[in-house]
Amino acid sequence: LFPSNIAGLPTWFTIRLNKDGYIARRAETDILVVMNPETAAEDVASVQPGGIIVLNETIKVPPIPDDRTVYRVPVAKLMEPITTDVKLRRLVGNMIYVGVLAELLGVAEDEIEKALDAQLGRKPKALALNHAAVRAGWEHAHANFTQRPPFRAARMNATQGKILIDGNAAGALGALFGGVTVVTWYPITPSTSLVESLIGYLERFRRDPATGKATFAVVQAEDEIAAIGMVLGAGWAGARSMTSTSGPGISLMSEFTGYGYYAEIPAVIWDIQRVGPSTGLPTRTSQADLLSAHLSSHGDTKHPVLLPSSARDCYEFGTQAFDLAEQLQTPVFVLSDLDLGMNTWMSDPFPYPSEPMQRGKVLTDRELATLPKFERYRDIDGDGVPFRTLPGTTDPKGVYFTRGSGHNEAAQYSEKPEDYRGGMDRLAKKYETARGLVPAPVIDGQGLSAGIIAYGSSHWAVVEARDRLREESGVETDYLLLKALPFTDQVRDFVARHERVYVVEQNRDAQMASLLKIEYPEHAARLRPVLHYDGLPLDARSVMGPIAAGEGAKATARVPEVARR
Repeated sequence: LFPSNIAGLPTWFTIRLNKDGYIARRAETDILVVMNPETAAEDVASVQPGGIIVLNETIKVPPIPDDRTVYRVPVAKLMEPITTDVKLRRLVGNMIYVGVLAELLGVAEDEIEKALDAQLGRKPKALALNHAAVRAGWEHAHANFTQRPPFRAARMNATQGKILIDGNAAGALGALFGGVTVVTWYPITPSTSLVESLIGYLERFRRDPATGKATFAVVQAEDEIAAIGMVLGAGWAGARSMTSTSGPGISLMSEFTGYGYYAEIPAVIWDIQRVGPSTGLPTRTSQADLLSAHLSSHGDTKHPVLLPSSARDCYEFGTQAFDLAEQLQTPVFVLSDLDLGMNTWMSDPFPYPSEPMQRGKVLTDRELATLPKFERYRDIDGDGVPFRTLPGTTDPKGVYFTRGSGHNEAAQYSEKPEDYRGGMDRLAKKYETARGLVPAPVIDGQGLSAGIIAYGSSHWAVVEARDRLREESGVETDYLLLKALPFTDQVRDFVARHERVYVVEQNRDAQMASLLKIEYPEHAARLRPVLHYDGLPLDARSVMGPIAAGEGAKATARVPEVARR
């Protein structure tokens, strides 16, 4: 959690550890290391009963309740024999806390040493300093802190074979395997790291081994409008092209996105959501771009939207988005968020792609030669998706004019009502075709009366909330994890067979619930929004309260995680 400026204001790091594998944010703090004097009072207040507080003895804090344990550490004194360099004392002094926590929690010294060796093994001086600081903290805690905390770290083998990766890097890797060759973008938090990661992958794996020349193009445009224009130009020419942005960029790209929809040009647009409106909170997370992405641009438009909920989803959708864009000949959005995109997540290793790329309906010269004529926007197959040709086609039948103004099936300019309506109806049919191509939802159902629908990074809080509701309140729920728009038949059936459906999302206006009500008006009364929009990642308790109340139960008081083990 970091501020939206570069002035060195306080930053918070949160690590979630538990034996049950829950990885959503916890609103409560069990163990706090106080390092920001200016936020110390606020941070200490966040520690729940039974928690522990480790702080430098020089930091002043208000009186702390007796049901919290405080460990005051003389950091400056412990650093004196380690180095005489004042700057190094300040920097390396933070490792004192690592030693203190390792001793208090029972983390073996050799584990800390292995971690340091992995990070600093090529810098012997830095390695020695950090080892000494950790050791000093460990020895001080062992000699002086007789009151033991209620937490202990136990060895487990639950993470064997796992990887650590953030969603943006995973999405970039997926785009690489998806065959992206043109990337145009304008930097914006929190999407910048996706393209930066992708540039690294492209430089490493997409240069011709014989000549060293790039087989890709990355352009940092003057703004988001130019970026999406270049993406559409590349997609029209047959390249797999993409951009990455956030909410303000989506607003700027809106008109060009509508052009891509109406002219039917493949494009992939990543939206790493942050808090709006306007500048909003650039370094906080949100799911409030759903409507602006799905319905982007003026007029009647509906775009396919992929909704990753994990790093693996980001990777797989990073590839699949290109297939969908070319199969449907339309812009496709991948809607991630700051929490998923910038935070580090544990994941199973990603599978190597085994399926061939789906390039969609592209006519070659050989195929054109067998046709009496070619009309760019004629629906030959009845699925709303026409055939297209690419620049370089030599058969003159393959020539057509691309326009964002009214046109008929032959791509000729037209303002005839029947041509416009026919084209719009065909685009609506294409949207129906998309229902069978987008990823299906994941359903955990037992035929209960109450169901939950969630999407994106909200998933992990819902997973934990369902377990807690069952254990603490006796509330059982079915669950549907949405993976994409448009909705598939499974979504309709899930809503229809539950008396109450709680729609969990991170925005004020219940955007997903609104789309569900538009799609299934006959079931609108079943849908009950559960909303979270303070900019922090969703936690399980924020999900539990409204659902417990709706089910006539009561969520229990917040208790330390250790007390539930």
